[in-house]
Amino acid sequence: MTDPQPPTITPGPTPSGDISEELLPSSAEDRKAAAALSSLDTPRDDDSSTKQDVDVEAVRKAMDRLGGGGVGGKERGVGKKKGEGEVKKVVKVEAGDVKVVVEELELSKAKATELLKANDGDLVKALRA
Repeated sequence: MTDPQPPTITPGPTPSGDISEELLPSSAEDRKAAAALSSLDTPRDDDSSTKQDVDVEAVRKAMDRLGGGGVGGKERGVGKKKGEGEVKKVVKVEAGDVKVVVEELELSKAKATELLKANDGDLVKALRA
């Protein structure tokens, strides 16, 4: 069926082969995502009517923990912040400006774009902020 593994290969996710000692995520963001995903897998003992209701609730809680909010949270009025109902200005951001911010401040493209939008697309203000 399967070929035998070489003696240098150990079974399981860890060198000792013990599945209970799984490797922990290194960054805080990875740990947060792992915690949110593990909450989806944990069985719940409350009186839920259907399995789908439990899954939807678990997904909503996981999204709230990750900061995504999701569509369900906004429909239910959960997790709304002050100023969330305000209309945001549309700010045109130049691709070259985003590239400069990414290189100079060592940010991701999304964070650089957000920073530029917060400073009305002004590169100098964004770099000084």
